[in-house]
Amino acid sequence: MMPAMQTLVEIERAIEQLPSEEVQKLALWLRERAADAWDAEIERDARGGRLDALIAEADEAIACGRVAEMP
Repeated sequence: MMPAMQTLVEIERAIEQLPSEEVQKLALWLRERAADAWDAEIERDARGGRLDALIAEADEAIACGRVAEMP
């Protein structure tokens, strides 16, 4: 069993020892984790009303015809 890593430097060194396939799997896992964290942050912000001004601005732009449909 590998000892627990305590610092970022130790983790970086361990990653450097991985085969490229494992590095790719790790990169995918990190991207998915970051995406999940972003989604959770957006959900918290929406529930907390922190997006209300942006939503109102978008609604106004749509109502005034300043928004074009995407191709």
